[in-house]
Amino acid sequence: MNDDSHKRDKPQKKRFIAGAVCPRCSAMDRIVNYREDGKNYRECIECGFKDEIRLQSSPQEPTTRVTAADKKEVQETPVKIIQPPKK
Repeated sequence: MNDDSHKRDKPQKKRFIAGAVCPRCSAMDRIVNYREDGKNYRECIECGFKDEIRLQSSPQEPTTRVTAADKKEVQETPVKIIQPPKK
C-alpha cells in the first residue's frame, strides 16, 4: 500500500471558524472549513449550506526594514573624528 491511497482513506479534518456567520441561515459559530481534492470549502453544520472558498491570491508579507525585498549594498566610508580645540 502506498502513502497516497492511505491519505485518501483518512477522514477530512474539519475546523470551526470562530465568529463566522452562515450566509443562508445566519447561524453564528456553525461554519466549518475543510480541504477536499485540493480545494477549500466552508460548510454550515446547522442548515447544510456548502460552498467553495476561492482565494484571490496568497497573502503577502508586508515589506519592512527587516524584510526588505531588494537588499541594497551599503558602501561603508570611513569617518575622521576631530576633537574641538581646548580654550
